[in-house]
Parts: sequence; C-alpha cells; structure tokens
Amino acid sequence: MDNNVSTLDCLPIGRQGRIMSLMSTGSQKRRMLDLGLVAGTTVEALHKSPSGDPVAYFIRGAVIALRSEDAQKIRIKYTLPQ
Repeated sequence: MDNNVSTLDCLPIGRQGRIMSLMSTGSQKRRMLDLGLVAGTTVEALHKSPSGDPVAYFIRGAVIALRSEDAQKIRIKYTLPQ
C-alpha cells in the first residue's frame, strides 16, 4: 500500500489529507456523505479531545468531531504540507 494512504484516524494533528473513499455502509455511510465526506474533499485534523477521542476535523468550511471508530472507515491520502 502507498505510504501516503491511510485512514482518517491516523491523520496527525495539523496535517491535511484528501478523502479517497468511505468503507462504511448503510445509514452510517449516508451520514458521512451528508457531512460532506465525499471523495476528493480535503480534510484537516485540528485537535483531539482531552481523552483523545473524538477528534475535530476541518471539512468544507465546518469543524466536525468524529469518533475514531468512524474515522477508521474513511480512507485518505496525505497531502503535502504547504
């Protein structure tokens, strides 16, 4: 597997990635799509909660908190730092 491909839960704080695909199904996949998590979307990990879960992500102009179990089902490709 490409070293630049991972799941969203592995995206380090302050880094950006581009969504490649969703591995969830059914209503969970619909929820992710409704939140704007579609292929090609850029996402940035902003900060973790004190317990480490959930993590806040910047997606399409909004800050969204996702649990790690949900973020594990989102494949991303790291983008280069600017």
